[in-house]
Amino acid sequence: MNHATPLIATIVAGLTLAFLFGALAHRLRLPPLVGYLMAGVAVGPFTPGYVAHQGIANELAEIGVILLMFGVGLHFSVRDLMAVRRIAIPGAMVQIAAATAMGAALAYAMGWGLPAGVVFGLALSVASTVVLLRALEERKILETDRGRIAVGWLIVEDLVMVLALVLLPALAHGVGSGGAIGTILALTVGKVAGFVAL
Repeated sequence: MNHATPLIATIVAGLTLAFLFGALAHRLRLPPLVGYLMAGVAVGPFTPGYVAHQGIANELAEIGVILLMFGVGLHFSVRDLMAVRRIAIPGAMVQIAAATAMGAALAYAMGWGLPAGVVFGLALSVASTVVLLRALEERKILETDRGRIAVGWLIVEDLVMVLALVLLPALAHGVGSGGAIGTILALTVGKVAGFVAL
């Protein structure tokens, strides 16, 4: 009897390739996260060879983001954010505004509409909380003043992105064409979905 097992095949392929590419990255003295990203590219639809079941892979990726953001939530405390609020809050807001404006200008130069350009700029304006936390932990500076400022900065970015995602459906409705906006939403929603779940 022929049994289709796309879930098991996707999990096995993902874990196997993540282990292999992670080990290769470690040997090359790169962060294992680089290997994990390459494993994702390898099983994606844009490279030759095995292609993971896209629907299941997307759902597993969302679960992974939720778990990673849960780990980020363990490092978050309002007291820590308030301790660095004079640097983290205005700094993050200015950085988001500047990056959004530059991204929107670039998108406009490529012929995109203004709403899609703003969403593109927002997607470019946020850093990966998980990646930075790993980097800070590896360098043993997470508990230093610089580490606390960086984490507070990222938390402010995450909170702004939560607000942006609440407002994006109205923006997407005004765009009309969902191609570009859908791609950009995919960039931002993965980062914030786990934070919202917390």
